[in-house]
Amino acid sequence: LDLVKKEDLDKEILRAGIIAELDAINLYEQMAAATENEKIKRILLDIAKEEKTHVGEFLALLLKLDEEQVKELEEGKKEVEELTG
Repeated sequence: LDLVKKEDLDKEILRAGIIAELDAINLYEQMAAATENEKIKRILLDIAKEEKTHVGEFLALLLKLDEEQVKELEEGKKEVEELTG
């Protein structure tokens, strides 16, 4: 983060948070798929669900700070709609 411009620091912090949460979701879901213990599986999937909420929180904050991100998300959504109908 030392190389990030001061005006972009908060956006980069939020993006790093999103990345960390997505990694956590993948880890917990993979562990849930690997275990045969239903109690452990249930807990891991519940934790993964909480991490998805965290992604939403970080993304909501990011979208308040980054107008370009909002625009590009909308563009991506339009492209998917055009390609998939």
